[in-house]
Amino acid sequence: MSEALLEALQTDPSTASDQVAVVADRTARALEAHPDLLTDEDLQLSLFILYGLHYGDTVDADDEWEWNPELLRTRRTIEREFERQLRERVPVGDLPEPDADAVAAYLFDLTAEDGGPSLSRFLAKKATEEQAQEFVIHRSIYTRKEADPHSWAIPRLTGRAKAALVEVQSDEYGAGRPERIHGEIFGRTMRNLGLDDSYGAYIDSVPAITLASFTMMSMFGLNRSLRGAITGHLAAFEMTSSIPNRFYGNGFRRLGHDEDVTWYYDEHVEADAVHEQIAGRDLAGGLAEQHPELLPDIVFGAAACLYVDGLAGQHLLESFEAGHSSLRRPQAVLA
Repeated sequence: MSEALLEALQTDPSTASDQVAVVADRTARALEAHPDLLTDEDLQLSLFILYGLHYGDTVDADDEWEWNPELLRTRRTIEREFERQLRERVPVGDLPEPDADAVAAYLFDLTAEDGGPSLSRFLAKKATEEQAQEFVIHRSIYTRKEADPHSWAIPRLTGRAKAALVEVQSDEYGAGRPERIHGEIFGRTMRNLGLDDSYGAYIDSVPAITLASFTMMSMFGLNRSLRGAITGHLAAFEMTSSIPNRFYGNGFRRLGHDEDVTWYYDEHVEADAVHEQIAGRDLAGGLAEQHPELLPDIVFGAAACLYVDGLAGQHLLESFEAGHSSLRRPQAVLA
């Protein structure tokens, strides 16, 4: 599918009906095979490209492709199956009361560290320079676009939840200082590790599960029907960020790197300790109070974040502990 999609995107969108029909046909055949959407390289890459038409800086294509109705229809067929599989694997159990404090307490309990194997502790204590670089490469798929998937939710919210989301996102985008935009700080980390910080430079090197972490939050953010899920996702994302980032920063210091590399991680230790309170209570909790019918999706989004990011982290940790690369094409990327 991704091959047909890339070929179609190189044509004139006003006259490419035959090429788009090939994309739709290959998508239908791919889905008929009942793939695991979390690990299917072709479909995850295709979703990544399709979402990239909205983000920009992903694939060289005419801007008119962004709202091509046939491509949107094709994307929705993948999204429906992706969402179905996620809901099947991430069941929502007993829910808290639709009260801001109760929702926040529930989410803090949900995101509490389970004491199992920890990728962040491995990076802090054991990772080699090559493994640390690989970790950064995986994270670049989202982090060079940091905050953008969640920002799609801003016009979909109102009142307390909207104000909370804007407050968090303002910090993510540097609070008016472009050099402090978190995605740009991460680019500095990449450059100082000898890596290419251009967006998508390593797309052929990372596996489907790394892409799935990004495409899932993009799906949540770009669909109004999933606005509850994207708020829950952000809450869980912030609640599980501060402590791991402390370990990541310590790991890079152990390897001899200075603040040119560690600034990104050190910045998130303090920032996300504040953000987790806002995202849990005012964003997710505020939305639940305003729209109790969205509470199941808020919890689903948080649980899905933990599930998919857990699988992505497990892939890295198992690869590192086994002594082999976590990348599909390691020889092409390491400095």
